[in-house]
Amino acid sequence: MYAEPVCLVVGLGLVVIKEQDKRPRRVVITGVSRGLGLAMTQGLIAGGHHVFGCVRSPEVADSLNHRFGPPHNVAVVDVTDEGAVKAWAEAVTAGGVPDLLINNAAIVNHLAPLWQVPAAEFSQLIDINIKGVANVLRHFLPSMVARQQGIIVNLSSGWGRSTSPQVAPYCASKWAIEGLTQSLAQELPPGMAAIPLNPGIIHTDMLEICYGEEAAAYTAIADWAKQAVPFLLSLTAADNGIPQSVPSGGAEAW
Repeated sequence: MYAEPVCLVVGLGLVVIKEQDKRPRRVVITGVSRGLGLAMTQGLIAGGHHVFGCVRSPEVADSLNHRFGPPHNVAVVDVTDEGAVKAWAEAVTAGGVPDLLINNAAIVNHLAPLWQVPAAEFSQLIDINIKGVANVLRHFLPSMVARQQGIIVNLSSGWGRSTSPQVAPYCASKWAIEGLTQSLAQELPPGMAAIPLNPGIIHTDMLEICYGEEAAAYTAIADWAKQAVPFLLSLTAADNGIPQSVPSGGAEAW
C-alpha cells in the first residue's frame, strides 16, 4: 500500500526521495473533480493516504464519494464562498488536522489580449485563483499553526514565473500565488512550510484552452501523477518558502 523509496532522474541530476512515513497522511485538496486535482487524489488514495477534497458540483461529489468511500470525502464547496470554506474546514479539522494542504483549484482565461478579456471573466479568475486560495488558508491554517506542523502547497505555474501573451489574467493570478506563498512562508512557525509549486506542462482541459490540439503532445495526467505524488509527499519544513517544480525530465513548465 505504501510506496517504496523513489529515485527521480531530473536532467543530469539525481533527486532521491526518502521513504515516506508509514503513517497515512491526512490531505486536503481543492478542485478534485478532474485534471491534476483528481490525479493527485487517486495517487494519494492508492498510496494509503486519506484525502478530503472539494468540488463545486453535487453530482460530481456524489460520484467521487461513491467511488472512493470513507475515510475519504469530497465536499461540495465553492472556494470563492468564504462561508462555505469555513464550514468545510471546521468539518474536516474536527476529525484531525491536515498534514498536507494543496490549493489546486484554478481556472484560465480564454485567450485574448488583456483589454478584450471581459470584466466578469477577469473577476471570476481572480476570485478563484487568488481569493479562493486565501479563503482556504484563512480557515485551515489556524489548526495547523496551533499544532506547528503541516505542509501547504499552492499550485503556481510556469506562468507565475514568466509570461506569455493572451493569458495576462492567469499570469497575474499565478505571480500573485508566488508572492503570497513566499510571504506566508515567513509567517509560519518552525515545523511548517508553505511552498509554491509549478506542476509543469500537463495535458489537461486547461492546457487545451491555451494550446488547442497541440496540448495532446504534452505529458499525460497519469504519467505526471506518478512523479508528482511522491514528490509532494517528500516535501518537508526544510522546503519552506522555496519555489518548487514537479520533476519532469527537463520539459518547460507552463
